[in-house]
Amino acid sequence: MSDCLFCKIIAGEIPSTKVYEDDNTYAFRDINPMAKTHVLVVPKQHIPSVGEIENVPDDVLAACLRTCRRVAECEGILQSGFRVISNCGKDACQSVQHLHFHVLGGQQLSENMA
Repeated sequence: MSDCLFCKIIAGEIPSTKVYEDDNTYAFRDINPMAKTHVLVVPKQHIPSVGEIENVPDDVLAACLRTCRRVAECEGILQSGFRVISNCGKDACQSVQHLHFHVLGGQQLSENMA
């Protein structure tokens, strides 16, 4: 999608700090980190949100979760613990309409999820 921020990052039109990449996913550091480790995992295919995955191949969705795990391993937080979050829609404060997962860790995270 030509006007999507994350599609432009994936295409290399906008710079990012890459953490991991494979055929289906791209992972990069969040420019406004909410934890010591804050990496975004996005599918290379433009998918607006979790609310619109009914026709997305299972291998693409599974690749996103596997990449979240790989990011945790690369960042050294796999054993200590990490959080994976996907904001879906306006009320959840989804700021970019491209499916993405926040991988957060590297510190004790709050128990408060609200």
